[in-house]
Amino acid sequence: MRRVNAETQRVTRPRPVERFVPRRLVVPVGALAAVAGAFAFVGAVDPNQPGHYPVCPLLRYTGVYCPGCGGLRSAHALVHGDLATALTDNALAVVGYFVFAVVWTVWAVRSARGRPLRIDLGPVHLWSVGVLLLVFTVVRNLPFGGWLHP
Repeated sequence: MRRVNAETQRVTRPRPVERFVPRRLVVPVGALAAVAGAFAFVGAVDPNQPGHYPVCPLLRYTGVYCPGCGGLRSAHALVHGDLATALTDNALAVVGYFVFAVVWTVWAVRSARGRPLRIDLGPVHLWSVGVLLLVFTVVRNLPFGGWLHP
């Protein structure tokens, strides 16, 4: 139905009703599907059995555990509902999984509302993450940090 604006004498069409558009969620749902697929694969193919995944090069050539060592075993344990084992395999990875879940939820809600996700990390935040990774790596490779070994 067309309406004529009396001031401008132009024919205008009514604006469509704003409604929830599933297209807004295509990218967040696609990202979640990719992560869920990766977790499903790691849950199905046990990283504790040799030969399924490549060995960490840093661990193989230097004997030093990197911050990611044990991450696949941690994901496998988490998929199978064993949070205690996941934390002992790589506690920092488990924290990362939950941070991803929170950020993804915020992203999906904002996308559904038609708003972009804005994560403004300043230098202090990035340096803090770097220091956390460094401290985690150093502590897990010292004798008293044996409880952090995968």
